[in-house]
Amino acid sequence: MTLTSTEINDYHRDGFVVLESFFDPTIIADVDEVIERITCESIASGNTDGVMELEPQQDGDLPRPRRILNPFEQDETFRRMITCDRLLDSIESLIGPDIELQYSKLNFKPARVGSPVEWHQDLAYYPHTNDSLVTVLMYIDNATEQNGCLRVLPRHHHHYFDHALPDGSFAGMISEELDDGRFGKPVPLPAPSGSVILMHPITPHSSHPNQSDHSRRTLIVSFRATDAAPIWFSERVTQAQKHAHLVRGKTARFARFGGPAPVLPRYGESGKFQSLYSLQDEAKKQQTLA
Repeated sequence: MTLTSTEINDYHRDGFVVLESFFDPTIIADVDEVIERITCESIASGNTDGVMELEPQQDGDLPRPRRILNPFEQDETFRRMITCDRLLDSIESLIGPDIELQYSKLNFKPARVGSPVEWHQDLAYYPHTNDSLVTVLMYIDNATEQNGCLRVLPRHHHHYFDHALPDGSFAGMISEELDDGRFGKPVPLPAPSGSVILMHPITPHSSHPNQSDHSRRTLIVSFRATDAAPIWFSERVTQAQKHAHLVRGKTARFARFGGPAPVLPRYGESGKFQSLYSLQDEAKKQQTLA
């Protein structure tokens, strides 16, 4: 089932499209069970390295997960959901028949302690030869404005905002002022459990912290056309490439060039992996000191 012509047009015009109640509740129930098992086993072991990232702020004495790392590789249930024909058909209608999984992660926003995500554009993190990539967000829980649903700036997916600190280092977030109305108003995207958001990799997006009593978990994957190749290499990119998987079609022999030219992110000499949360936290500290 490919996207309708209206959905495709909406995606290309606005930089996103929302597909409500895309997944059957039984699939969500299976995923929920796997999340619970992985979370409990990892926290009980006392070693979450390589499995998940914890919230810095806890709710009482209980550790709260902030992210499950590489869920595609952690359980077959995630792989079935991410590579189901209906989802890949939708992706194919946007970027063509040859598709690779770029990365997967599962973000939590626990009740009352869920971290915010500042404004950013995904492709600023991992520039490619073209912009034929799609970020897919799958709501595991009902997502509302109160529990930190995704927010986007529509129709700004044809250009990049600045993501650099004054010293030129990559901030992991947009360092330009977005709250003065010059770029339009942010649009929240609440939707019920099982809904899917397909988002262009240059669409600016963010989310507020969760201040409600209800958690909000989102499985996030990035797909790319196989002829979209990384154009900036470091230890960080090398490690990320280990988690890429061909999920449909064939591997490209040639890279294709196109789309707006991104600035190459300067992560520092080590190029050490840091999550979006860590990068944004460090950037906000530097901005405060400045």
